[in-house]
Amino acid sequence: MSVNSSVTEPAVTVPPVEVLVRRVDPEVPLPGYAHPGDAGADLVTTTDVELGPGERAKVGTGLAIALPEGYAAFVHPRSGLAARHGVTVVNAPGTVDAGYRGEIQVTVLNTDRERSVRFQRGDRIAQLVIQRVERATFNEVSTLPSSVRGTDGFGSTGGHDGA
Repeated sequence: MSVNSSVTEPAVTVPPVEVLVRRVDPEVPLPGYAHPGDAGADLVTTTDVELGPGERAKVGTGLAIALPEGYAAFVHPRSGLAARHGVTVVNAPGTVDAGYRGEIQVTVLNTDRERSVRFQRGDRIAQLVIQRVERATFNEVSTLPSSVRGTDGFGSTGGHDGA
């Protein structure tokens, strides 16, 4: 039996999740995706800030959101800022719960040991990823079922300088 490689399956489209947005700062843009298929929507800073080597700062995005129940938003670092300038998000990813209605703020950190980095109002500083999340019921037990991994933790699979 041969497979016809010229037949393409129809694209699967996932309906977007409706996220309500309130502009705390009326001049900032709504979060937006740079490319089709991007997971993260860009967030910008509302203030000018300079971070010296090793410094961190909390910056506002000028946006507040209302997520549907069962969803959370996660603030991730931008890979270009990390690669070019050593800038990351301190608590990456930062979690925005469905019930939070305040301004989304980002704690950025300059990990470069020698150079400062400067952001101006409107610069993209992070990205927002919306994800469905499950609620768990926690049941206490005296013992857990066994698994292949067991209690092996940090470094248990080997790797850099490991066995």
